[in-house]
Amino acid sequence: MLGDTDPGASRSGRDELETLADLAALLTPIPFTGRIDGDDAELADVRQTRDLLRRVWTLGRDDAVTEVNRMLREAKALPQLARHDVSDWHLHATVPEAPLGERMRVEAALALIDVIRSNEMGRLRLCEADDCTGLVLDLSRNGSKRFCSVRCGNRMNMIAFRERQAADTTD
Repeated sequence: MLGDTDPGASRSGRDELETLADLAALLTPIPFTGRIDGDDAELADVRQTRDLLRRVWTLGRDDAVTEVNRMLREAKALPQLARHDVSDWHLHATVPEAPLGERMRVEAALALIDVIRSNEMGRLRLCEADDCTGLVLDLSRNGSKRFCSVRCGNRMNMIAFRERQAADTTD
């Protein structure tokens, strides 16, 4: 996920969107169609998109609406159904020639529309692990997901276990 390439959220602990090679690696498993320039300007735009999406992730519902509408307005988004390659019908709202960062912002905005309309912004959170700022999309039935990954959950559980063990030995 784009938002988790941030140094505070990445598995490696580094900015995983620092170089053009990083951008290419991010795009490899994602079937983005259309224009991909592979240059420094595109990298900077995608990095700005990452920062914007990380910020929107933490906003309240009304503030998120303002940002989503701005993203769509700036791109002159016009949602349309499209089918290509191996993908069945899905939404596109920009032309394939639009810059990659803009297409990413618009696709994220389209997804956020459903979250906002369902009044489920509370399911978008930051990881509760002490040293992680990973994004959490909580799809659990009871809305109780706290960590961005099993790795963070296990690490925090181990820390809590050790703290309890230490407390037991001092009693």
